[in-house]
Amino acid sequence: MNENSVTPATYNDTVVRQFSLMAVVWGVVGMLVGVIIAAQLTWPELNFGIPWLSYGRLRPLHTNAVIFAFGGCALFATSYYVVQRTCQVQLFAPKLAAFTFWGWQAVIVAAAISLPLGYTRSKEYAELEWPIALLIAVVWVAYAIVFFGTIGKRKVRHIYVANWFYGAFIIAVALLHIVNGMSIPAGWMKSYSVYAGVQDAMVQWWYGHNAVGFFLTAGFLGMMYYFIPKQAGRPVYSYRLSIVHFWALIFTYMWAGPHHLHYTALPDWTQSLGMVFSLILLAPSWGGMINGIMTLSGAWHKLRDDPVLRFLIVSLSFYGMSTFEGPMMSIKTVNALSHYTDWTIGHVHSGALGWVGLISMGSLYYLVPRLFGQKKMYSVKAIEVHFWISTIGIVLYIASMWIAGVMQGLMWRAINPDGTLTYTFVEGVKATYPFYVIRLLGGLLYLSGMLVMAWNTWMTVAGGRAVRVPVPAVAPAHA
Repeated sequence: MNENSVTPATYNDTVVRQFSLMAVVWGVVGMLVGVIIAAQLTWPELNFGIPWLSYGRLRPLHTNAVIFAFGGCALFATSYYVVQRTCQVQLFAPKLAAFTFWGWQAVIVAAAISLPLGYTRSKEYAELEWPIALLIAVVWVAYAIVFFGTIGKRKVRHIYVANWFYGAFIIAVALLHIVNGMSIPAGWMKSYSVYAGVQDAMVQWWYGHNAVGFFLTAGFLGMMYYFIPKQAGRPVYSYRLSIVHFWALIFTYMWAGPHHLHYTALPDWTQSLGMVFSLILLAPSWGGMINGIMTLSGAWHKLRDDPVLRFLIVSLSFYGMSTFEGPMMSIKTVNALSHYTDWTIGHVHSGALGWVGLISMGSLYYLVPRLFGQKKMYSVKAIEVHFWISTIGIVLYIASMWIAGVMQGLMWRAINPDGTLTYTFVEGVKATYPFYVIRLLGGLLYLSGMLVMAWNTWMTVAGGRAVRVPVPAVAPAHA
């Protein structure tokens, strides 16, 4: 190449590589903490009397690590990758993109230090104290600028549907985090919510359920709409359905939060409103699932020998199951049995391990070899092993929690002819013990799968090199 030739523009994949690798690292860490607290519920003395290792402190560390560290890094990596390819331009503001990586890692490390030390706002999925919550807001605004700035300078007129889902997830999470996080500082690591009583509960579960609806659903649907067609080599089954799916989902999800507060001081009409919108949610959720699975029409045979595609498609079956179960559990009469039981834990993990975990792993298995100049992962056999031990682990986990939850609900409300309770609470705990052992086994299998993935990723990266992919000079007619 002579000195006068122009170097072609390349996609900014450095930040994609960084987030992809950290998603795997934090996946191992988050699931390891999950196994530790599952073991503590089985054998409570495993905290060794150390306050920093108590269940109450490690449990929020587990949820934050799996949702925001593992899931968050996977979302950053895939959204930055997808938005560049579908818009056919480099990332907007590359230095700001680099800041989002380092800023997000700083948030994760701050959470890993502060939560075991007992610094918490005691709000589900929003435990982190105000200085860390402020940093999250700053990083998130930077993320929005990079993402929407990239869309703003796109070469392709059309905005691909995956970017609609990623964009909605970014905007909604900013809104949810800022409104729910409004607090009055009362010291360096202490604050009080600006809300109180039933209003605080309502705002918290508007946030809490939409953290599921946007962080753990809309963002990962962005992955689904890009990586399933790519891995299958097929177009999206129905592009029209994908747009209907998008608008129906984002409108409906925002109203479903009150179903977490059935039989509480929340006004009854608000509880009923949450239940109704939760039931309506079934339609767009299943529309999206069907759209993803039917993308394989004419290519079902690929599932036999493509374990990456299997991760992506089976994740959708768990998505469908979780989004049927959620609306069902929001019905007040069902909720009277399920509320406060381990059935809820089974439901959460069928979504988290089955949908979020598997779609993230499948997307990362697609990304890693391409980011490091390899045709495929170091070991396809290891992907196969990972798929099966993870799937078996999920089934053991959620089945044990379903059985334990229904049993707990029935035992708690069993009444003798004279009106006294048939069982003491301790008898319910004792009856649950065998299912906690099965849950621990399921968690161990899932963690083992994550360790297999970490080894496979390490070997793939070690044998490859970072590649620079040129941005197409002119967008094709059908991008």
